[in-house]
Amino acid sequence: MAAKIEDYALIGDCQTAALVDKDGSIDWLCWPSFSSEACFTKLLGKDENGYWKIAPCKGQWKTTRKYREHTLIIETVFESAEGAVRLTDFMPVRGKNSDVVRIVEGIRGTVQMRMELCLRFDYGRTVPWVTGIDEGVRAVAGPNLAILRTSVETHGENLKTLSEFPVSAGERERFVLTYGLSYQDDPEPIDVEQAYKETDKFWREWAGKLQYEGKYREIVKRSLITLKAMTYMPTGGIVAAVTTSLPENVGGVRNWDYRYCWLRDTTFTLLALSNGGYYDEAVAWQDWLLRALAGSPDQVQIMYGLRGERQLMEWEVDWLPGYENSKPVRIGNAASMQVQLDIYGEMLDSFFHAQCKMGRHTEDDFRVLVLLLKHLETIWQEPDEGIWETRGGAQQFTYSKMMAWVAFDRAILLAEQMNYKAPVGRWKAVKEALHQQICERGFSAKRDCFVQAYGSEELDASLLLMPLVGFLPGSDRRVQNTVEAIRRELMRDGLVMRYNTSKSPDGLPPGEGVFLACSFWMVSSLKAVGREPEARKLFEDLLKLTNDLGLLSEEYDTHGKRLVGNFPQAFSHIALVNAAFDLEDGVGVRERAGRRAER
Repeated sequence: MAAKIEDYALIGDCQTAALVDKDGSIDWLCWPSFSSEACFTKLLGKDENGYWKIAPCKGQWKTTRKYREHTLIIETVFESAEGAVRLTDFMPVRGKNSDVVRIVEGIRGTVQMRMELCLRFDYGRTVPWVTGIDEGVRAVAGPNLAILRTSVETHGENLKTLSEFPVSAGERERFVLTYGLSYQDDPEPIDVEQAYKETDKFWREWAGKLQYEGKYREIVKRSLITLKAMTYMPTGGIVAAVTTSLPENVGGVRNWDYRYCWLRDTTFTLLALSNGGYYDEAVAWQDWLLRALAGSPDQVQIMYGLRGERQLMEWEVDWLPGYENSKPVRIGNAASMQVQLDIYGEMLDSFFHAQCKMGRHTEDDFRVLVLLLKHLETIWQEPDEGIWETRGGAQQFTYSKMMAWVAFDRAILLAEQMNYKAPVGRWKAVKEALHQQICERGFSAKRDCFVQAYGSEELDASLLLMPLVGFLPGSDRRVQNTVEAIRRELMRDGLVMRYNTSKSPDGLPPGEGVFLACSFWMVSSLKAVGREPEARKLFEDLLKLTNDLGLLSEEYDTHGKRLVGNFPQAFSHIALVNAAFDLEDGVGVRERAGRRAER
């Protein structure tokens, strides 16, 4: 069985990533990119579905681990009365090929170690053909090639590659697993020590660029390093998570493939990166967005592949039992074809902030946005599936309408600030109509607060963003009542649910963990409505939910006291970073809206 989600560490090369548990087992790795087929799939299955473990042979061991400071290099120490060893795992930033490097170093005494390599391509199904080579083995399965080069002797047994070896104080043994294509020349070996130095230098230099000196600097830095690791460097696209089908409710069916790039994340991501001083990454993300938007406005999708691919067909992997028997395991994502109006607001907001924070905008870019707005003018009154990508039918979601309002608002601001030619008068009329409609139909007089959808009496955590996007100020009674209603009714054990799945049918069985990003939104909203002490307390309580390495998944199970959902989750870390920025005082404050809220 796979480890608990919080027991995993992330390593990566800015094109793919692996998850390593506390016991030295790599249970998840997709090669050669984030959305490729996995060659280690024990995370969603069993040992037979692929893993790579290095650990002491036997006995009772105390295990501790940490990231090397300011890096994505993980160090795991195994200690007992007999001795101690350090296992160092990392992936060099991608060169010609992708490598996973593992170094075993003796610290004290002599420890007998065991290495088990079980490669299974095609999401844990295909056993490769393995042959011996100098200093290791060569494994082939169709187009896939993996070469293990190591300083210890290996042998084959039960379709695995094994080795048992002693390590004494001061000794080092190395293991390098390299991916290639079977129809090309074998990858050249790398210099392990040089790769370690270069990887260490890369992450330290990148982390050193952080332009934030506040109280929460270290956790902000770790979150931004995690986001960098989840960035597909060739295109600038950022995946929502490096995993698929980790359940939102263990044993349930809310299991989705998050190894793609969501348009909804655009503004949240751009603000986290630009506010942190990472302008190159913010620019690359915006360039990815522009390429993804190319084409007819009526064909815009809510998510794309790493390179901007549109075909993300969803299918189920019937040979995998799922994480802790949470079926189905899904590849692809059918929600890519949904209509979700809020993405237009996020896109326009991202371009607005790119101009405000980086002075980066051209009239050619604006022409693309004009076409998007022209299409939005024809569909904004239609129902949609909403921010939560429900599968129970379209509705008139209040948040979707609010973000359509944001789209027109930001387009007007851009046109006026940059003196671009645009139908500003018409946009202002639509914007006003949207604002009036939301305040009338998205507001419940009975509850005296805004609600999830027109005609509904249910709440939705997405409404916490209302003062943050500038729709209404935090001083508005309606906003204050909405924040308080969500705090009172959607908070479970101190955390905020997206909505009540038992009262708001979404096409799936009720029950899920608590969506962590919503709780960070609550931090920002409490600050916006003048409840800063509560905001700070909640933020610091949320930080206690990260694992020992500062990583977060999508949700938290308040009953099981564990992380659930895909891991690590970009949205959770982005929300953490932006909430930390929102809590800053004085001239250092970051405001997502960047403008005066409507009255």
